[in-house]
Amino acid sequence: MTFSRERPPFVADERTQLVGWLNQQRALVRFKCEGLAAEDERRVVLPTSPLMTMSGLVYHLRWVEHCWFEVLFLNGSAAANPQFDESLPEDADMMAPDVPLKQLLDEFEAQCERSNEIIAAHSLDETGTHPEFRSAQATLRWMILHMIEETARHVGHLDTIRELLDGEKGYY
Repeated sequence: MTFSRERPPFVADERTQLVGWLNQQRALVRFKCEGLAAEDERRVVLPTSPLMTMSGLVYHLRWVEHCWFEVLFLNGSAAANPQFDESLPEDADMMAPDVPLKQLLDEFEAQCERSNEIIAAHSLDETGTHPEFRSAQATLRWMILHMIEETARHVGHLDTIRELLDGEKGYY
């Protein structure tokens, strides 16, 4: 699925607008990565943040989607998510495996599609169901708003990193 970089309609129901804004930010993730040279996918340009790479951010965003919608909201399995694996180093969800960025983007978008299925099937007023995390007490609406904020913040990081890598810039 390709997400639209267009803003959601000015007049629409709440769910349409929330998902529209989230999908726009998701689309900007791919946009920021388009045409990037393979040698730049994992290149560090911020010395104080060595995990902040194009691949690392896409990998992180995939697992954040999984965390909020599948684990915290649905109480699904956290086993595959590096954020929950205490045997891994802190920030393991930023340590992208050595695979092409395109694969990471495809996995991110597949996770986003799953998140959208979850959003479509539940009331915005429902709360998460995971019993072990305080954050799971949030409503689905809150989780969507948080994911808009989280994704937009990291799109800003992607934008800055991309410009430092090869000079490419642009909002959408």
